[in-house]
Parts: sequence; C-alpha cells; structure tokens
Amino acid sequence: MTKHSPLFDANASGGKSLGPLPEWDLTDLYPSTDCAEIKRDIDWLEAACASFAADYEGKLATLSAIDLLDAIKRYEQIDIIAGRLMSFAGLRYYQITTDPDRAKFMSDLQDKITVYTTPLVFWSLEFNRIEDERYTQVMSENADLARYRPVLDRMRAMKPYQLSDELEKFLHDQSVVGAAAWNRLFDETIAGLTFEVDGEELNIEGTLDLLSEQKRERREAGSRELARVFEKNVKTFARVHNTLAKEKEIEDRWRGFETAQMSRHLSNHVEPAVVEALRNAVVEAYPRLSHRYYRLKAKWLGLEKLQVWDRNAPLPMEADRLVGWEEAEKVVMEAYAAFDPRMAEIAEPFFKKGWIDAGVKPGKAPGAFAHPTVSTVHPYVMLNYLGKPRDVMTLAHELGHGVHQVLAAGQGELLSSTPLTLAETASVFGEMLTFRKLLSEAKSKTERKVLLAGKVEDMINTVVRQIAFYDFECKLHAARRQGELTPEDINALWMSVQGESLGDAFEFFDGYKTFWAYIPHFVHSPFYVYAYAFGDGLVNALYAAYEEGDADFQEKYFDMLKAGGSKHHKELLAPFGLDASDPAFWSKGLSMIEGMIDELEKMED
Repeated sequence: MTKHSPLFDANASGGKSLGPLPEWDLTDLYPSTDCAEIKRDIDWLEAACASFAADYEGKLATLSAIDLLDAIKRYEQIDIIAGRLMSFAGLRYYQITTDPDRAKFMSDLQDKITVYTTPLVFWSLEFNRIEDERYTQVMSENADLARYRPVLDRMRAMKPYQLSDELEKFLHDQSVVGAAAWNRLFDETIAGLTFEVDGEELNIEGTLDLLSEQKRERREAGSRELARVFEKNVKTFARVHNTLAKEKEIEDRWRGFETAQMSRHLSNHVEPAVVEALRNAVVEAYPRLSHRYYRLKAKWLGLEKLQVWDRNAPLPMEADRLVGWEEAEKVVMEAYAAFDPRMAEIAEPFFKKGWIDAGVKPGKAPGAFAHPTVSTVHPYVMLNYLGKPRDVMTLAHELGHGVHQVLAAGQGELLSSTPLTLAETASVFGEMLTFRKLLSEAKSKTERKVLLAGKVEDMINTVVRQIAFYDFECKLHAARRQGELTPEDINALWMSVQGESLGDAFEFFDGYKTFWAYIPHFVHSPFYVYAYAFGDGLVNALYAAYEEGDADFQEKYFDMLKAGGSKHHKELLAPFGLDASDPAFWSKGLSMIEGMIDELEKMED
C-alpha cells in the first residue's frame, strides 16, 4: 500500500497542494533496521564469503564447466544478499541524509560487508588469469555457463589493468575510507545547505526550483543565493574534487589506464572511438542547437542577453501552473499505455505499492534516480516533485528506468545490469512518449510552441549540457594530474566550457563560476554524464524508426530492454538497423533536435 504524508501536500509549492505524494515502502527489502532478517542475511553473508573463498581460491583454472557454473551461481547469490542489504541501508539514508542514525546504520553495514567480501577479491583476479584458450574451451562445454559470457568478458577486459592480489585486497578494504567516505561527505554537505530567498528558508532542491519560476526577479534571487552559499562552501567542494580526482589518478596510474575516462568506457562496454564520435558530433552541432535556440529564447523573453537564471525560464506565454501528482501519473501512464499496454502494466506497481518517494523533505538527497536494488526484489524511484511541467518529464524519465530494470531483472543478478551507454534508453524513450502525447493534444499554436520549446530545452540539457559536463570533467582530471587545484582553478575550468556550449546569447554573472559544486555525477560517477547524451541520441534514432512504422518495433524494443547487460550495443541496435559506431548515427539523432528548432523558428514568421 502506498504511504502518504500530509507533510508533503503543500511542501515547496508556494502553498498550493500537489495532492498526496507517495513515500517509499521499503519493507519489500526488510521490515526494519532491527529485524531478524537483517541479522540472518549478515550472518549468512559472512559464512558464504568465507566458504566460497575456501572452496575456490587457487582452483578456478582447473574447474570443469559444471563446477564453474556452480561457482558463478554461488557468487551471484552473494551479490544478491549484499546488494539487498546495501539497497535497504542506502535508500533509507537518501530519504534523510542528515539523520545521524541512518548514516551510522549505512556506514556500519558497509564496513561489515566490505570486511566479509574481502576474501572474494581473488575471484576476478584469478578468473582473469585463466588462459584464453582454456576460457574459450570451458565456455563452449555448457550452454548455461556460456550465458554468463557477456559479463565474464567485461570482467576479463580488466585483465591488463589488474594489480596483485594483495594490492587489490588493500584497495577493497580501504574503499570505505576512500571514495565512499568523500561521497558521503559531499552528500551530507549538499543536503545540509540552507538558502534564504525573500525571507524563506529553502533546501537546495527548493532553491534550484526557483530557476524555472516565471518571475525573473525570483530566478535571479535564487541564482544569487545559490552562488553565495556555494562560494561559502567552495573550499569543501574543491577538497572533495581534488581528493577524488587524485585518488583516481593514483589508481589509474597503478593500473596502467591511459586516460582518466578509460575505466568508464571499459565498464560501459563501449569503445572510446564511439564516445569520441558522439562528443565531437555534439560539440560541432553547438551552433545549430544551443546557440540558435537561446538566441530565439532571448527574443521571446525580450532580452538583449540571457543570464544563467534565464536558461530554464518558462516562456512569457507559458501558463504558470502546478501539475498535481494525480495528473502527472495520469499523463505518464496514458503515454506508456498508448505505446504498449504492457509498459503501463509494468509501471503501475510503482504508483500503487510504494515504489516511488516523491516529496521534497528536509535532508532528502537532491535530484532523482531509479535504483534497481536486486533482481529478486524490484526497483525504487526517487523524485523531488515540485509540480513543474519538467517534473512530469522527470517522472516519465525515472519510471522508464524502472520499467527497464524490471524487465532486465529476468536475466539474473549478474546479467541484469545495463551498461551506462544503454541505461538511459528506456528513460529518455519514456520522456519522448510523454512529450509526443502532450504535443498531439495541444489545443493551440501557443501551446504547441511552449511544448516544443520545453522539449528542445530538455534535449539541450540532456545532450549539450552533459557533453559540456563531460568536457569539464576531462579538463579537471587532466589538470589535477599536474597538481592541486584551487577553487579558482576549478571555477576557470567550469567557465571555459560554458560559453562554448551555451553560445553568444548568454552573459554569465560572476557567481555562476561555482555552480560545478553541486553536480553529484562528478563526485559519485566520474564521466557518467556522456551516457545521457548517448541515450538521447540513441532514442532519437530509435523513435525515428518507430515513427517510420516498423510493425515489430514494440517487440524489438521489449527484447532490447529484457536483454539487460547480456548483449553489446551493436547486437541490441542491429534489429533496428542502427549502429552507434557510425558517425552518421549521431547526426541522425541531433537532426531531430534541429528539426524542432526549425519549427520554432518558422512560428516566428
């Protein structure tokens, strides 16, 4: 049963009710923090890790196909139990990151799991030392074993970069006071920030929300207050980035990675040349996309130059209204059902069974995500829903992730995880379905213009902004290799990509230089951001195929989502006649954005 709290009804919405907003029911993971099931699973995990190491360490190269399959299944079960425990602790923590009890529960559990799983470090190291000939032979002897080959091949791709067993165990043990600790410091610092605008105290989500207010003075006030608070805390954020970038540089150097991005490309199972083709296509298109669109927007707003607080401003003719939760659910579910009723059926439990946490609450982590938990449970979606039209698109986006994760779970724990390059496919496709539904129902030229402009802005934020983020990260990690970076150094790197990506329609007030500080992807998942642009380009190409009337499109689409991480992007896209390694592929995706800007320009005639 979905839980509701009256606390959320008017929360951060200017006193206007959004209706009851759902809250997570985490009991599908565990009933409570002190339940017998948690103790049972912790005890089981400790024993299972020890017995796994005792049974297999030093023997992987000599195992038969059947014995190796048994080992993989045991390893998978360990992964499920550890993942279930950490999902429960992590989701509770993200609900109120400022709660010391939740933070302690998560930290203590993380410490235990790290200690218990240290004996498993041998697994990937020893597996990667199996000779290629022997590996190929044993994989050919059992079809059930061969099913795991995609994830095993990805693991073996790390073979040239792995360290000694002793060093790998040290890194595993040390991780809880390394990157994980700095991630937690970042999360708690961000969640604990308070902002004051016009006498009202807000958290970061409420303040960022002001940047899409109709009144320009409110947007400016929000931007200047963000700048003030970020500047006040900039030394902490610079320390987090310096430490994480240096830690990454040290590990990359020891492993022999040629670039800071290389480990991300390997884990994504994507060739660096494909990412480079995407990045170059987007940068080359900046003048045709963002530069052109923002000049139009400046004209609509009656401004000579845009400021950063105008980037996400609603258009003057846009109705300044809030979308209640019930209406948001109806819009997204109808769009999903119109594409295929199965999609809406998969999405329905998210709304009915407490799989979504939507309200903005003190201490809650900012942003939005869909967490798959483990393949034997179900995903959970987190939002900070404030009733803006963009929040409806965020719901469509994260619900798309959730549907994808439910479908991929059939692959089992090890094969269900989708590489980041394809992880954004269902989410961006869900947004596109919702947008197309709204566009088809537009009752006037003005309404169509507002919808088109909103979609173009979302796509620019997904493609242009994320590639600019990627370039910033590349510059930051390259610069950190030369020495410690001051806050001013990081500010300069941030500003170096802003003008290039947004264009000559913009001026940048001085305080904008610190806005790198709040972006969580830079901290939690270095170089993740290009996955958004990859997903958007891929979905634009996919949607074009759908509009061309492929009678089997829905079946092919569901097969792609069900595949999870069991196939390479080339295999998954081949049924649609698409190939991400072809530079023309990215041009096709970008041309859809250009076409929408063309239509907006024609409306000016």
